Amino acid sequence: MSEGLEQRKRIVNSRLRKRVKRTEMAKPVHPLPIQEEVTVASPTFYYAGFWMRLWAFLLDLITVFSINLLLVSPFIRLTNIDGLLSLGPYSFETFLGAVVFFFYFAIMTKLYGQTIGKMVMGLKVISTNDEHLKWSQIVFREGVGRLLHQVFFLFYVIYVMVAFTEKKQGLHDIIADTFVIYDRSE
Repeated sequence: MSEGLEQRKRIVNSRLRKRVKRTEMAKPVHPLPIQEEVTVASPTFYYAGFWMRLWAFLLDLITVFSINLLLVSPFIRLTNIDGLLSLGPYSFETFLGAVVFFFYFAIMTKLYGQTIGKMVMGLKVISTNDEHLKWSQIVFREGVGRLLHQVFFLFYVIYVMVAFTEKKQGLHDIIADTFVIYDRSE
């Protein structure tokens, strides 16, 4: 009986010695520090596709419409300024609605990297060089890019290019050097 126990101790001890040897080999001790070239792997992004971005945009449209309904419309009705300031077929209310639309997207994207629709869908806008978004990028993305889509009705079709580009970028993303990714920080 004691011989079986002794045999078992030898087997366990030999396994432990192998483990100790492996860990010792993993940590070589050098008298002088060796400088090694360290390559940092770039983070892996999961680009958001067309349908997720569409649903986020629709939620954002509901948000902007609600803001306009709660703030802009009562202001126009109370001041009766709509008839005084109109530019051709566009009323002052339409102009203020467009301003709210731009500032909603610009400020939310700059401060949080995402709008309320993107927050709900778990998406985030990042710069292609993985730095903080700059105001110039925001203006080109939300101003110039979306203006092209809004002014030229046929440019709405260009939103579909998100589904077919490698990094799921729309025209406004390409103009501003941005991506929309799934936010995995939660």
